[in-house]
Amino acid sequence: MQLTGAQILIECMKEQGVDTIFGYPGGAILNVYDELYKHSDEIRHVLVSHEQGASHAADGYARATGRVGVCFATSGPGATNLVTGLATANIDSIPVVAITCNVGTSLLGKDSFQEVTISEVVKPVTKESHIVTDVNELADTIRNAFYTAMSGRRGPVLIDIPKDVTANMAEYTQKTPKKPVAVSKTIDKESLKRCAELINASEKPYIFVGGGVISADASGELKEFAYKIDAPVCDTLMGKGAFDGTDERYTGMLGMHGTKTSNFGVSKCDLLIAIGARFSDRVYGNANNFAPNAKIIHIDIDKKEIGKNVRADECVIGDAKEILKELNKLVVTASHTEWRKEISEMTEKFPLMYDKNVLTGPGAISEIYRQTNGDAIISTEVGQHQMWSAQFYKFKAPRQFLSSGGLGTMGYGLGAALGAKSAFPEKTVINIAGDGGFRMNMNELATASRNNISVIEVIINNKVLGMVRQWQNLFYGQRYSHTILDDGVDFVKIAQALGCVGMRAETPEEFSEALRTALTLNKPVVIDCRIDKDDKVYPMVAPGESISKAFDATDM
Repeated sequence: MQLTGAQILIECMKEQGVDTIFGYPGGAILNVYDELYKHSDEIRHVLVSHEQGASHAADGYARATGRVGVCFATSGPGATNLVTGLATANIDSIPVVAITCNVGTSLLGKDSFQEVTISEVVKPVTKESHIVTDVNELADTIRNAFYTAMSGRRGPVLIDIPKDVTANMAEYTQKTPKKPVAVSKTIDKESLKRCAELINASEKPYIFVGGGVISADASGELKEFAYKIDAPVCDTLMGKGAFDGTDERYTGMLGMHGTKTSNFGVSKCDLLIAIGARFSDRVYGNANNFAPNAKIIHIDIDKKEIGKNVRADECVIGDAKEILKELNKLVVTASHTEWRKEISEMTEKFPLMYDKNVLTGPGAISEIYRQTNGDAIISTEVGQHQMWSAQFYKFKAPRQFLSSGGLGTMGYGLGAALGAKSAFPEKTVINIAGDGGFRMNMNELATASRNNISVIEVIINNKVLGMVRQWQNLFYGQRYSHTILDDGVDFVKIAQALGCVGMRAETPEEFSEALRTALTLNKPVVIDCRIDKDDKVYPMVAPGESISKAFDATDM
């Protein structure tokens, strides 16, 4: 049948099973929004307050569901406002499809009103980007975008459509979506065999897990593997929940703000098995001194990651789930009693601690964990609160933790929380923010109230840019250059002005009561949680130092 480009776009969204779109309309994309209006009973559209919020919401939806998140924006500034969100999704391998519309094809390249060649702008921060100038190519371009976003190492794709293409007619035939298959052709049997031999010979193995395990839905296979080879498990920020955070084998995060147990344990192990982790600089510290006593096995879907930052003695390229299935057949059941005992003793010797007599970030997050029984979806902004969330909330399952890892995007968390809550309205979704990150996209509270998306925003408010101040305190001679935010801004009044419930807490008891109330309201709530400006995230590894030199307040 003959349809307009706008109709084809919406029909393709329905083909792909899209149930929610986050976006902001404008002149160039009006034909699409007019068509979307006619399908409001099939596809929910969440009108955000800023296009960056749309991209973060699509990202949060994708992280929480494992499906493609979708966002819409108009031309020019509407499209460029998506860039930070696409870059965030790209470095963390999150499947997002962004649809932008541009000026008509006859106006392209003429500096027309609100014209930007967005497909070129986003090339460095997407898996693919396209501009569709022929309506006959539109349907297949959209279908391929969804396939590309979900296949192999996942990531964002942008499609730009000139306005006249959304109005032009073409033949449309509905198609069943092509489903991505697990990457298995690259799995080399000899490499698997050599890895199994290293594992079977190891006396002090350690498993290091990243977000690739979550993308591959491989948590079950990971647990079987960890128990079979009897090894402790640590993770990256993106790997939270891939292995149960309440399991006795779990030792916490690795790296700059990882636990002493994980950092010291990896420094002592004789075999490190990295699965779906890209070895960020925040993980390895000093690459020359990383895991100095260990052989390293690197399992990843992306060949480019092997040896990029940290040496690999053996590697297997492919889908983590398929690789772990094969490894579980090849490795022997082991018992490493003495090694596990050594790790357990370190855990007891180096616990994560905080002052329970005053309100602190770790205390607030521990209370959130207690009151939600560890079952909430937690998103964060970026900074101290992000690290405290990773340390003190025990994530029991994948897709519970939504945070910008690689790009470190302040302003990410609230949009991501809106995306997750839109996908799972029955679940508790809490965004843990610093006051600096909250200020960046706090306008999305209006999105929450307007759409009745009952997220809870907990602001760990120390009236400074906390993580930057921590670095200034430790490494810059306490010169606090432009990191003080004590300017009289009232977050409770802002929350109320934007249609949300606002509360303030200055003691542990007040926070406990405020959170208890927030969990019963079924409304968007902001809790302004006041803490001391000089609370620090410990443990810490100084930049460029070996992770074996992790320190905390007891070492100062």
